[in-house]
Amino acid sequence: MNKTALITGASSGIGAEFARRLAATGHDLVLVARTEHKLKAMADELTARHRIRAEVVSQDLSAPDAADRVAGELTARGLTIDLLVNNAGFGTAGRFAQIAPGREHDELMVNIVALVDLTHALLPGMLARGSGAVVNIGSTAGFTISPYFATYAASKTFVLNFGLALWSELRGTGVKVLTVAPGPVETPFFDVVGSKEAAIGAKMSTPEEVVTAALRALERDRGYVVPGRGNLAMAHLMPRRPRKLLAVIGRRVTRRVADALTPVAQ
Repeated sequence: MNKTALITGASSGIGAEFARRLAATGHDLVLVARTEHKLKAMADELTARHRIRAEVVSQDLSAPDAADRVAGELTARGLTIDLLVNNAGFGTAGRFAQIAPGREHDELMVNIVALVDLTHALLPGMLARGSGAVVNIGSTAGFTISPYFATYAASKTFVLNFGLALWSELRGTGVKVLTVAPGPVETPFFDVVGSKEAAIGAKMSTPEEVVTAALRALERDRGYVVPGRGNLAMAHLMPRRPRKLLAVIGRRVTRRVADALTPVAQ
């Protein structure tokens, strides 16, 4: 029997690449995102190409009961999840006081609350079976302090610390936990943020590179992985500086992002 992977944010970018790679290795899939037509097209394509089962769950993960609704669909369809990929997420950028509060609320619901709630919903079954894995997609932003990305970076700090804590807690249970912390990636992320300036001039990785690094690290149970040598150096060196200094440096580096963005109406 094929193992089944549930992937959030599966309609594009890193999530779509996870779906393609896992389908190619024989995983059945549950694809979760808001854009149902994109998910159905992907499910049909992967089913035809790899002869796997691909289910679609259309769900806005910013809803307070999003994880309960997804879990209910799994139960109704008789699906057991062996691999959870918490990929869904988005960012906001600009001057905090000018960003619409509702947008940042939804950001935290998707980046943190849905991630934790889905892990709560699916982890007990994995532990009972003595096998399974959870992959959380974080960011190198989670390693430092990022003015003008205040909420986004803080949400990814949560993802990093949450994931590493679970990795340590669950060692010896047969369940793996991996946090993936890529730098800028060629995905629709920057379209959502509202400015390509958000890449801060860094070389972008591809979704293929990120997923390759993630699957390799998951196999080795590494706990976390930072794809790309430059990103890895930044992640390891920056946290060793005084935190106030990081905040000052971060402001100088990222201020042009705020200057490039049109203020968001309240």
